[in-house]
Amino acid sequence: MKTSDFYYDLPKELIAQTPLEPRDSSRLLVLGKESGNIEHKHFYDIIDYLNPGDLLVCNDSRVLPARIFGIKDETGARVEFLLLKQISGNKWETLCKPGKKAREGAKFSFGDGIMTATVVEVKDDGNRIVEFECEDNFFSALDRIGQMPLPPYITEELQDKERYQTVYSHELGSAAAPTAGLHFTNELMEKIKAKGINIAYVTLHVGLGTFRPVKVDDVTKHKMHSEHYEIPEETARLINETKKNGKRVIAVGTTSCRTLESVASFYGEIKPCDGFTDIFIYPGYEFKVLDGLITNFHLPESTLIMLVSAFAGYDNIMNAYKVAVQEKYRFFSFGDAMFIS
Repeated sequence: MKTSDFYYDLPKELIAQTPLEPRDSSRLLVLGKESGNIEHKHFYDIIDYLNPGDLLVCNDSRVLPARIFGIKDETGARVEFLLLKQISGNKWETLCKPGKKAREGAKFSFGDGIMTATVVEVKDDGNRIVEFECEDNFFSALDRIGQMPLPPYITEELQDKERYQTVYSHELGSAAAPTAGLHFTNELMEKIKAKGINIAYVTLHVGLGTFRPVKVDDVTKHKMHSEHYEIPEETARLINETKKNGKRVIAVGTTSCRTLESVASFYGEIKPCDGFTDIFIYPGYEFKVLDGLITNFHLPESTLIMLVSAFAGYDNIMNAYKVAVQEKYRFFSFGDAMFIS
């Protein structure tokens, strides 16, 4: 398949710039993967499509407020730092803009001296290895001075940092939110549990590579970025129990989906484990665990629209996206949701 096969025309005004309140008031397109049938609902109606004994698997990763602005000691120049990956202690791989002001040895201060930093290495790809120093705990300081690393297509400032976190986020480490989970409220999760539907958690720390465009024409030549995941013992037990009972395992988001399918592909079963995955799911892939998927609407020609096409069928997805555009659904991170089963 070609990357261009996954293109669709999206009017700019349908890219959601701000989250809706309450979280579960967003719209929900329900797609039957066998029939291709489409229904238009609201996210709080998701409970009507879940059955007792089903299992929702959510990604509990929490987004780092990883965008910080530093002032260069010598010149007073303002430089943006985006934390990509913790190397060790307070040493991080970062993206710096403008890069020419962040050469090796350059020193910066942040938030009126709450934190300082030294660029210790400039890598071949242009990323910087930066060592940070602060009197306080690093993550506490980051929480005070950092901004959410919103995707490039969101141009409005986020008023409340927590709106780019799921209500069940727990494990700090993502550079972007697992956005399918943003639609859940605590009240909705309680209603789901009360109906006899189980909820389990995995952790996959979302990397910025999730926004990296596919630059090759032949889909099979694309190389995915690697992300760290963990499946706890309780989650593995619940997944295996659910499958044994003939009930459905439903992933909340493509990150949960990729975690489960990675482990099942590598080990031949779901078991407690952690590691790194660079699994790339596109049409032709045979799903080993998933029976349902809750997801947002993804960018044209992205690896994520390829994943949902693999799960629901290419024609079904391209038609559903065409309908969603016609019906003026809101797209991408702060947009509406889709339930595929």
